[in-house]
Amino acid sequence: MIWHRGSALSEQRVGDALAEAALESVKSGMIVGLGAGRTAARGIRALADRVRLTGLDIGCVCASEAAQSLASELGLKIADFALLEKVDLLIDGADEVDRAMRVLKGSRGAVTRERMLCWASERTIFMVGEEKVTDQIGTHATLAIAMMPFGMTPTRRAVQRLGLNGVVRVGYNGDYFLTDNGNLILDVSLQGDEDLEELTASLNDIPGVVDHGIFLNEADIILIEHDDGRVERLDRVPPSRG
Repeated sequence: MIWHRGSALSEQRVGDALAEAALESVKSGMIVGLGAGRTAARGIRALADRVRLTGLDIGCVCASEAAQSLASELGLKIADFALLEKVDLLIDGADEVDRAMRVLKGSRGAVTRERMLCWASERTIFMVGEEKVTDQIGTHATLAIAMMPFGMTPTRRAVQRLGLNGVVRVGYNGDYFLTDNGNLILDVSLQGDEDLEELTASLNDIPGVVDHGIFLNEADIILIEHDDGRVERLDRVPPSRG
């Protein structure tokens, strides 16, 4: 897809099919949630292009300070999430997805804010490349567990008692990586055959665990970018009313 604005060749831009598919339902008046990470950044750039070229009037809330900085730099209007009752649409990436529409997140350390945006959103769309689709999430990517620095050692021990071993994430300077909310991230490896519902419940019961990267039911739509340029769409089937 190539967008044109009038006849000015300087306004031409080759479109991003994956991001464009995610933005298909965006309309003026919406509040759009924007996730963290490289794939989410594609959505941010495509959205900024649409706003610039069509005059779309929207507000945005971002899952990380880096995403907000990019959105602001590109001219998107930032809304105060603290004052919003809901978000109309969340567009985000993922570290791994499976065809049961379970999502693994956390490579950027923004799982707590991403979870809150999912919770507040009327609809959620996750974008991934086909290499991130597995039989069960956790097969290749590590599970990020956000935990409070206060009580870090007993929290790690509680996680270890679940059979999960991992390391506390460090930054490029060798210091502990801190999320935008001041939490630590424990990166653990899964076997790929865990009972994810049981594991989620167990992690949620540990007081020092703030959040984690297992998103079991949050995805309404998953868009999968294939190497041939095709974008595959998975839709969550609504529960039967009986």
